[in-house]
Amino acid sequence: MTDDEQRFVAVYDRHFRPVLRYALARVRSEQAKDVVAETFLIAWRRLDELPAEPAGWLFGVARKVIAGQLRTDVRQGALKVRLAGVSDWPGEPADPADQAAERDAARLALARLGQQDQEVLMMAAWDGFEPEVAAEVLAISKAAYLTRLRRARQRLAAELAGQAPPQPVPATQQVPIPPTGKAR
Repeated sequence: MTDDEQRFVAVYDRHFRPVLRYALARVRSEQAKDVVAETFLIAWRRLDELPAEPAGWLFGVARKVIAGQLRTDVRQGALKVRLAGVSDWPGEPADPADQAAERDAARLALARLGQQDQEVLMMAAWDGFEPEVAAEVLAISKAAYLTRLRRARQRLAAELAGQAPPQPVPATQQVPIPPTGKAR
């Protein structure tokens, strides 16, 4: 076995389960297997680019593979609608695990959040990523990740409390200054 093959086998053995767990939290099990396979295929092809600690790099690749699969699913769904001549395609039957999870208030609140909020919350809570790793996966700074995470937690708390989530005030919007009541 060559040095490259040994290095790849070591990376695969160490990171297969975490990458699979990451994929399973985001897509169905049959899709997760494809995500993992494609992620490690890309890792093999780009072995010279792997950092010394490749976890963040591998999760970033898996994230992009999942995004590509989701785009493909959307396009295929749209094609099914056009081919069937039906404007309201029922889609595939719901996964029983998803139906059970929908009963959970936290899962519902999470689902009402935007995709970016969901992703940072899942990385922190489900995947247990350290901020450095999550930031690397998202290709942003650690400070930007922590800011996104804080804001996502605030919006999730508001959803759980049944309130409207806090909305950021655009920087261009000026806040009127109330009159002081003094005459000039």
